[in-house]
Amino acid sequence: MTAPLVEVEDLAKHFAQASALRGGGPAVRAVDGVSFTVASGETLGLVGESGCGKSTTGRLVLRLIEPTAGRVRFAGQDLLALGPAELRALRRSMQVIFQDPYGSLNPRMSVEEIVLEPLYVQGARRGPELARRARALLDRVGLPATAATRYPHEFSGGQRQRIGIARALSPDPRFIVCDEAVSALDVSVQAQIVNLLQDLQAELGLAYLFIAHDLAVVKHISHRVAVMYLGRVVEIGPKDALYRAPRHPYTQALLASIPVPHPRLRRQRLRLAGDPPSAMAPPTGCRFHPRCPRAQAICRREEPALRAVGHGQLAACHFAEEAQGVPEPAVAAAL
Repeated sequence: MTAPLVEVEDLAKHFAQASALRGGGPAVRAVDGVSFTVASGETLGLVGESGCGKSTTGRLVLRLIEPTAGRVRFAGQDLLALGPAELRALRRSMQVIFQDPYGSLNPRMSVEEIVLEPLYVQGARRGPELARRARALLDRVGLPATAATRYPHEFSGGQRQRIGIARALSPDPRFIVCDEAVSALDVSVQAQIVNLLQDLQAELGLAYLFIAHDLAVVKHISHRVAVMYLGRVVEIGPKDALYRAPRHPYTQALLASIPVPHPRLRRQRLRLAGDPPSAMAPPTGCRFHPRCPRAQAICRREEPALRAVGHGQLAACHFAEEAQGVPEPAVAAAL
C-alpha cells in the first residue's frame, strides 16, 4: 500500500490566555492529541460541535498556525521541520478554501489578481500567459471569463466561493482544506459547490479535508469521516460503516439529530445532558462522560484510546463493542 498523502499524529494546540501568560490561568486546549491520515484522491470529513477544534485542526495541518505538539507529514515531509523558504515552496501543493466568501477575498483586488495571488507569492511574473490561466480557472469553476476584471462586491456568495476555489486551484495543489466551505451558502448553492468540488477531485485527483457541521453534506462528499469532541477525535471510519453503525455515543447522538425528510417518519432522539465542558479544564477520563448516557466508573477514571472496533472504524470508547447504532426512522403512530 502507498503511504498516505497527509499524516497527522498527536497534533495539539493550546492557546494561552492573558492571565496564563502571567502565570495565573489555564490554557485553552483547542486541539489536544488529534491523529488521522488522508490519502491521495480521498475526502476525509471532519465534523463536530462548534468550538470542538475542527477549524483549528485544519489550520494546524497547513501550518497556518504553529502547533503546541504533534507531527504533520505531507508526502513524507515533516512540515514542522521545514524552514520558511522550504515551507513556502511546499505550499503550492497545499491550499485552503475559507468559510466566509465575503471576508476571504480582498475587496481592492480584481478577481484576476485574487486568483493569481498564490502564483505571485511563489514568484510568478505578471503577463498574458498568467491572465489566460486565470480565465481558464474561472471557466473551470463555472464563472465567465469577463469575471476576471470585476471585483468581489459584484458577485453573490456562491460566486465568491467559486472565486475562492479558483484561487485554491491556481498553484496546482494536491491537497485542499475546505474549512466550512459551504456553511455560509444557501442550500441550493451548497449542492452546486459540493458537486463542483467532487468533479474537480475526480478530474485532478485532489485530496480534501472537508470540515463541516452539516452531517448530510459530509456524508455526500466524504469517503471517510472523523468526529471531534472537545479537541479530540472520538471516532473515525468509512462513511457507510460510521453512518450505519456508529460506535461512539457522541457520534450516535449527532446522527440521531439529523432531520428525516418525510412527515410520517421520525427517528428516536438521543438527548445529551448538560453542555460541553470547558476546553480550559477538560474532565478526567473520557471527555464525554459527563454527558454520556452509558458512562460508568471506568469512564471517569481512564481516558479511552482510539482503537479499532471493526469495519475499518476506530472509536475512543470503553464500551464501543456494545454500541447499538442509530435507531432507524419509524413511522409515526399519529401526526
